[in-house]
Amino acid sequence: MALLDRSRNLLLTELLSGMALTFRYMFRPKVTINYPHEKGALSPRFRGEHALRRYPNGEERCIACKLCEAICPALAITIEAEPREDGSRRTTRYDIDMTKCIYCGFCQEACPVDAIVEGPNFEFSTETREELLYDKRKLLENGDRWEAQLAANLELDAPYR
Repeated sequence: MALLDRSRNLLLTELLSGMALTFRYMFRPKVTINYPHEKGALSPRFRGEHALRRYPNGEERCIACKLCEAICPALAITIEAEPREDGSRRTTRYDIDMTKCIYCGFCQEACPVDAIVEGPNFEFSTETREELLYDKRKLLENGDRWEAQLAANLELDAPYR
């Protein structure tokens, strides 16, 4: 038994088998992606950066029902509303503290008009905490920027709702 071990050490069989494995994988297609330049596919149900959507006529969808504020387990959403001239209610303030948000998706599920959604953007790192305090203007900008993708994701998710 000792003679067999010494012959393996002398002939470097472990090293050669490791190099053979390396050469075998060297010529196969790569399975990794070059992240900043290539992006992986995201599920339509991916929960990323929040956005407020608008109707096609440009009017904001939020009807100030405050269901998203009530259901948020992290208490990250703050809404203030007032009635308009036509009798409907609209928000005057819609804030989300993204440092508190746990991305559970309850706000999106509770919204009866699909006003608040979690979009496909996962690259929203910041340098200061204050940049993660989203107000209504920032949320509407996100909605305008991602509307095509948001609508497509909601349509793909519709059979499961």
